[in-house]
Amino acid sequence: MNSWFGHRPRLFIRTYGCQQNVADSECIRGLLEYCGCESVQSEQDADLILFNTCAVRGHAEDRVIGNIGNLKAIKSEKPKTIIAVGGCMVHQEQVAKDVFDHFRYVDIIFNTNNLEEIPSTILQRIQSKKRVFKPVCSEYTLNEKVPVSRDNQACRAFLPIMYGCDNFCSYCIVPYVRGRERSRKPEVIINEFRSCVEDSFKDIMLLGQNVNSYGKGLKCETGFPELLEQLNDVPGDFWIRFMSSNPNDATLQLFDTIAKCSKVARHMHLAVQSGSNRILKLMNRHYTVEEYLSILDYAHAVVPDFYFTSDIIVGFPGETEQDFEATVELIKRAKFYSIFSFIYSKRAGTRAAEMPDDTPHKLKADRLNYLNEIQRQITEELELKLIGTRQKALCLGEMPDGRYEYRISNNAEVTVDMKGTKNEFYTIEINDYKNRRLYGKGVK
Repeated sequence: MNSWFGHRPRLFIRTYGCQQNVADSECIRGLLEYCGCESVQSEQDADLILFNTCAVRGHAEDRVIGNIGNLKAIKSEKPKTIIAVGGCMVHQEQVAKDVFDHFRYVDIIFNTNNLEEIPSTILQRIQSKKRVFKPVCSEYTLNEKVPVSRDNQACRAFLPIMYGCDNFCSYCIVPYVRGRERSRKPEVIINEFRSCVEDSFKDIMLLGQNVNSYGKGLKCETGFPELLEQLNDVPGDFWIRFMSSNPNDATLQLFDTIAKCSKVARHMHLAVQSGSNRILKLMNRHYTVEEYLSILDYAHAVVPDFYFTSDIIVGFPGETEQDFEATVELIKRAKFYSIFSFIYSKRAGTRAAEMPDDTPHKLKADRLNYLNEIQRQITEELELKLIGTRQKALCLGEMPDGRYEYRISNNAEVTVDMKGTKNEFYTIEINDYKNRRLYGKGVK
């Protein structure tokens, strides 16, 4: 690559979407730095520009398309710049073809489900002087030994433990672009986890499309609860987090394990999506509202200080006022610490995309706003209960106003008038809540 650019290649990666995409980008950066590239902070300074994209919702794709359009000026000014687009958006072959056909200055469409091929794909583009179109891979890999280049200034490390999904929710494109579930070997995960601890990361998040089903396809009998126990036994002071979790695989054994693992953070993101059993069935979610709530009840019984966050889709095809009211009742009953709520986004190739959807967008938006207001009140209620409590907190660094930001076990962030060393633990006392923000003081 050096001979093509005339110097050591400068690399810029822009990542869209979930934490799994962030982890993939860290592997891509690790691979390309191993091959001699150096990372830079902007597209204008780069010789290699890679976009790692998202396909979960339509607006994510719109953002990518707009930003790809902005690269035309860079390509015109520096024709040898190589522009590559990969990730979930272009794992949809028709979308990939549209990008390749309409943006002629994009050199490579690549597949992030087979990361090891990326350096050779770039070399293929340089040597052949032809654009390369590889949106689909014939064989999914596990990326077991790919070098990882994490941001040492970050306070959280992402560690994939599995890839793919077998659930095929009717609204979701992920199984089609990420493939079927495949789990990494526990010994590989544990070694990488130890490396994160040795690199002084204190907040380590295990990643997968459905971490609760970890272990499928492995010859050993290590499931997700067993993996958590093994990681909890690693020496050091740190928190273990994980996402995403499917309620269908959130077993009682999992919460029993969390209860006895002191290093597992007291927080889980457990997506419910709807409070209507009728809609859950249409979504192909394999649980009922009653079963979901029983999971929360058991978790709170064995881990009293546990907090849940969740996802809610508003305006799924066929959602009636009664269905929506059931979702509101679920929110009130579950008392989530926070929710990620959004209006249903049609994804071509999914079953839901073929379902009749005659609910006006304005009604969907009104429902979303109402739901968010209910949740805002619940969040405020829970945060007021934190006032007066002492918490172990991770310093995230200095804020623009000179105060410092800290994260506590339930994933909430607290503003504190105490100088701290970034990525170190402290004890704080929460003493105020205003303008939707927690405030605290240091405890000597």
